[in-house]
Amino acid sequence: MTLSLGSSIVAPALPVYARSFDVTFGEASLVLIAYSVGQLAFSVPTGFLIDRFGRRRVLLAGPIVLAVASVGAGLAGTFPLLVAFRFLAGCSHQMWMLSRLTVIADAGVESQRGRQVMGMVGMESSGRLLGPALGGFLAALIDVRAPFFLQAALTLLAIAPSFFLIKDTTPMPAAGRRGGQAGSSGTLAMLLTWSVAMFFLAQLFANLTRGATMSGQLHLYAVYAFGVGPETVGLLASAAGLVGLPIIFSTGYLMDRFGRTATVVPGFTLTGISMAVMAIIAVTDGPFSVYVPAFLALQFSQSLTAGNMQVIATLVAPERARGRFFGIWRVAGEGGSAASPALFALVAAHASYGASFAMLAAFSIFAALVLGTQVRGALKRLNQPIASPAA
Repeated sequence: MTLSLGSSIVAPALPVYARSFDVTFGEASLVLIAYSVGQLAFSVPTGFLIDRFGRRRVLLAGPIVLAVASVGAGLAGTFPLLVAFRFLAGCSHQMWMLSRLTVIADAGVESQRGRQVMGMVGMESSGRLLGPALGGFLAALIDVRAPFFLQAALTLLAIAPSFFLIKDTTPMPAAGRRGGQAGSSGTLAMLLTWSVAMFFLAQLFANLTRGATMSGQLHLYAVYAFGVGPETVGLLASAAGLVGLPIIFSTGYLMDRFGRTATVVPGFTLTGISMAVMAIIAVTDGPFSVYVPAFLALQFSQSLTAGNMQVIATLVAPERARGRFFGIWRVAGEGGSAASPALFALVAAHASYGASFAMLAAFSIFAALVLGTQVRGALKRLNQPIASPAA
């Protein structure tokens, strides 16, 4: 929750900070793209590190690297340097995300996996409630760089207790030696199945849809299209968290009770419709007063899918090679996340903002189709209703 608070404090300042270097919208998008590329580039290496050195070491190292990257971004004197530190921040986030997910897969109860993962996502969303508003006003009243230094302090504060409380959950001490062969073949076997291949494809298009919003592209769009300041961006981000928080917590229960794809297919369908509405607003030059409710409606629909793909991944990952499996799985996800803001900026530069939103709408509908027609039927075990929490 504290790590999420720190990251969300930076979010509203980042678009304005990028614009202060006197760059175009497309160039400013590099600060978002670099973060996603960092996550993509470090997906597979993180998976191998988790299996080789243990979950605990990677989980502790990730936030420390993030704190260094935050300070570096705040001190960046040139735009390329800012982009470089955003890339490093993306790498560190992947270390944290995959290691904590592996811990849940190792130690969690399968019948409660939806609530476990969605509870984690919900705590992150709780941290994002006040962070954007605080960061926006901090950037406006003090300096646009100030949120980066506060993020570094909060990150170190958040990880300090883990040095004493977090224990390694690697299934066997000699996994890197005795289980190396089996783990690798297990990972390959999982990748060769149709159901997992379709799940990876759905993950790619899910992140092609959500990458632009998760990276802050809509905030960047609001800055350039409507000329809003960091305080307005911060309030928008906080409002988005408030709208989605109750949905996220309830989604975990629904997944455990009615199946792992019970909310993800309707969620991506509604997200596609919401993106189409955003396209109409962009094409018709709708005012900011119309954009705000459309933006909040989009956040509501995306909350239905927040964490769902993580739940499915923890259930299909092979026990002896979870780190490597998650690393390969995240290549599909982070590939989509990295490409999404880049494609959005590219289409906006050569066509229009409306075309960019229409593209995201198509990605979302395709993800819903793959999940509904391929993954849902192929992964029947993951969609068996749970009779009770104790089942």
